[in-house]
Amino acid sequence: MPLDRVIRFGPDGPSAECSRPSAPISGEPVQAVRNFYSDPSGSFFAGIWESTPGKWRVNYTEEEFCHLLSGTVVLEDDQGNVETFAAGDAFVIRAGFTGTWETVGVVRKLYAIFERPKSAAD
Repeated sequence: MPLDRVIRFGPDGPSAECSRPSAPISGEPVQAVRNFYSDPSGSFFAGIWESTPGKWRVNYTEEEFCHLLSGTVVLEDDQGNVETFAAGDAFVIRAGFTGTWETVGVVRKLYAIFERPKSAAD
């Protein structure tokens, strides 16, 4: 019997929701998201993300933990600093990161995202 308060990321999880980044810089990337968990406030969620090859602009308002299961990702910030991650690597993208995300080949990752709730002043 499964544990009541534990979420397993397995084949019987949610169906994938597919989308494309708007205005890709290169390629025709198709992304698939299987969100396994969202907290009641909608501030924290986790799941599996996949993408076909391509490059697009990103502007992170959230904090994201990533663990690459397959493929290679190249992140470049707006100052021209570049970091490459491959299958097995884990990293955090902090809120405020702006630049480009490039998937080299097909990429699959586990993600956990925290988005701070907007305050009344925002």
